[in-house]
Amino acid sequence: MQESEIMNRVVSLCKRRGFVFQSSEIYGGLKSCYDYGPLGVELKKNISDLWWSNMVRNRDNVVGLDASIIMHPKVWETSGHLAGFSDPLVDCHDCKTRFRADKAPIKEAGSAITYQIQPPGQKKQKIESVVGDCGYVCPQCGSPNLSDERQFNLMFQTGLGPVDPLEKIPELVAKENLQGKDLLKAIREAIATSAVYLRPETAQGIFVQFLNVSQSMSMKVPFGIAQTGKSFRNEIVTEHFIFRSCEFEQMEMEFFCEPGTQVKWMGYWKEERINWYKQFANHPENFRLRQHDKDELAHYSDDCYDVEYQYPWGWDELEGVASRTDYDLKKHAAATGTKLSYFDQQKQDPETGKNGWRYVPYVIEPAAGLTRSVLCFLCDAYSVEKGVDAKGVEKERVILKLHPKLAPYKVAVLPLLKKDGHPELAAKVAKALGDVGLIHKVDDAGSIGKRYSKHDEIGTPFAVTIDGDTVSDQTVTVRHRDTANQEKVHLDKLQEYLVQQLSDFSPSRLT
Repeated sequence: MQESEIMNRVVSLCKRRGFVFQSSEIYGGLKSCYDYGPLGVELKKNISDLWWSNMVRNRDNVVGLDASIIMHPKVWETSGHLAGFSDPLVDCHDCKTRFRADKAPIKEAGSAITYQIQPPGQKKQKIESVVGDCGYVCPQCGSPNLSDERQFNLMFQTGLGPVDPLEKIPELVAKENLQGKDLLKAIREAIATSAVYLRPETAQGIFVQFLNVSQSMSMKVPFGIAQTGKSFRNEIVTEHFIFRSCEFEQMEMEFFCEPGTQVKWMGYWKEERINWYKQFANHPENFRLRQHDKDELAHYSDDCYDVEYQYPWGWDELEGVASRTDYDLKKHAAATGTKLSYFDQQKQDPETGKNGWRYVPYVIEPAAGLTRSVLCFLCDAYSVEKGVDAKGVEKERVILKLHPKLAPYKVAVLPLLKKDGHPELAAKVAKALGDVGLIHKVDDAGSIGKRYSKHDEIGTPFAVTIDGDTVSDQTVTVRHRDTANQEKVHLDKLQEYLVQQLSDFSPSRLT
């Protein structure tokens, strides 16, 4: 199956089965914005809960935080986001595509190229041109006929407060006859009086609450502060469905450690993080660690690894594990006059040789994309098997081989009939499953074959069918999603059987 076809099929399944919808679809949709349907919400929450359990609840030295999406604007000034959080924006004069210069195809400067454009209402035109000094061309049509680069800040700006700052502009225009750049400057200054920003990352909320968290919880270095939540970036290019969008969710942890130990902790966290993904995957070979080259590193970082996944379009970032040094805490401390440091009474100060060492911790940051993880596990689980039906006609069986811990439903309860006691027995089975914490779905819509197919497609690991035998001898038919094998199990043993099956489950390791 072609890579583009796999992606198209996954996107189609997401809408058809209630995982992801285009936002505002009945109004024509809003580009790069998506709504998570009933099954998508469950999948996303399962991933988030598993991350939280692994990173916070199962560790004595990590605590959680839920910081505000809107923070004091000086936070972003101090962090460098207002001045430097931008991408090089370029427009193609021929096809009008807007793109990031750093992601554009590279050609040899001064080389002759031929490309095609198709003006509205006209036939395609073949054009010969020369690549400019910048060396890149339009990713859409291949044209070197491009605008100059200009920096485009990725932060979403809004206003806080009841007064519209632009109300004063008409008075200024009339009084001072503002025009052109002077008018633009006045508008910007007016907006700045109430400007706030939607956070582009969750990390800064952790840094500015470092002191409150460490003191209130009596944390000892090394320790971590974790949070999950939404972030917003006004991306120039949105692509690959939910992979890159303007509104997304992150799962981040800032791990504060003693200066000089960051190399050890980087080694620990990069292995922890890639192994966390692999345990839920059918294709663990599709995850890898890639160390950043020196020229890729952010100015505050001394090392960084990406956990990459081989999406249908190729290897791309799933999570970054960065060594951020002491940059962030020092910047916020300098801007506010607050001592964002840690005092260790048991350690000797390396400068004075005396007991008691006050230092600014270094930070290792595992920063994962929750929405990217949703897409990653959907792609990993998507499988198509060839077979024949009862009449010998060739057919496809689409299976979403999600790990049970990820699957929205663990068990489907399928009464064969809507009468003869089947609905009542289905309700009894559903209650028994709920009593042992198994998320389930009672489904009586359509033929039993169609219901099996539906639950294969949405990743439900097991289906329990209520049939005539259930009425007569209290046995149900348990069907396994990945193999389609069926077993008879007595109702008295059903809870124990399913709990054990789910506990013993291991990914099928697709070939």
